[in-house]
Amino acid sequence: MKAKRTRLALIGTTLISAVAGALLLALPAQAAPEKPAGKLVLYTSQLEADAKQTVDAFKAKNPGVEVEWVRSGTTELMNKLRAEIAAGSPQADLLLIADAVTMESLKAEKRLLAYKDAPVQGYRPGTHDPDGMWFGTKLITTGIAYNTAAPMKPSSWLDLLKPEAKGTTVMPSPLYSGAAAIHMAAVKEQPDLGMAFYEKLQANGTTAAKGNGGILKSVASGEKLYGVIVDYLPIREQAKGAPVAFVFPKEGVSAVTEPVAILNTARNPEAAKAFIAFLLSKDGQELASRQGFLPALPGVAAPAGFPDPSLVTLMPYDPAKALKDDDANKKAFADLFGG
Repeated sequence: MKAKRTRLALIGTTLISAVAGALLLALPAQAAPEKPAGKLVLYTSQLEADAKQTVDAFKAKNPGVEVEWVRSGTTELMNKLRAEIAAGSPQADLLLIADAVTMESLKAEKRLLAYKDAPVQGYRPGTHDPDGMWFGTKLITTGIAYNTAAPMKPSSWLDLLKPEAKGTTVMPSPLYSGAAAIHMAAVKEQPDLGMAFYEKLQANGTTAAKGNGGILKSVASGEKLYGVIVDYLPIREQAKGAPVAFVFPKEGVSAVTEPVAILNTARNPEAAKAFIAFLLSKDGQELASRQGFLPALPGVAAPAGFPDPSLVTLMPYDPAKALKDDDANKKAFADLFGG
């Protein structure tokens, strides 16, 4: 009798398992997330070689996406985009350009598409838009370069106001340099610097040049001893043996973040989101580091010659306010240093 009950129990268990298995097979299979595919149009102001590396690295992870990219300066790309918008036919899905102030202008015009669930965990506030409209991809900071023969090694922005720096400092003009425009906006928001800092620089004989390349030449040649400049130029030249060094001042540095954003007219928003997710990923940030830029994601190793990104103090600024004040800032600068 006991053996019979055991056989019945085994039969019952087998039947239940079979029915359960059949039910599971009858349920619809849960589809794996679809990989992005199709054509993606990117407008970028990256250097040509960097743009190609970035696109190739993205395509290696997303082989179904065909990336068509246009490379030019931010101003030229914006002129192209605005002409396309005026004609009713914007071509780009995605913008990867120099600065957040330009992105803020597009945001104000309601030209951008929010990417609310972008992978921004670990990123500092200020390196991406809180509304998910744009995302910084690296830190190109502005600090102080000095000629190694200079009598003073600066450690503070205020050192440029000392007698040792009188008549021997040069800086880029915000009338020509986007990084300089952002730097001015950030400096103006610092209580210990402000617009008074620019007035004191002018009184100490500081001069203005058009762009950062000219600043590097002036300091490396000894024509000037100190220069306000983006980080990677003097750091790279120092590695080649040039008599220059770069300082991240103790008050902090301003940063151009080379942000990326999706246009709200994008024909392939899913592929555009995948491109942004790649740039913000550890792999994307390690690529930025290999290209010689300070990664925006703390914890990713910096290139040779750069400090740990988590040790770099960023001067906070409001990109929307910088956009609003841009014309007034440029006029104030021109009044002090000329156009």
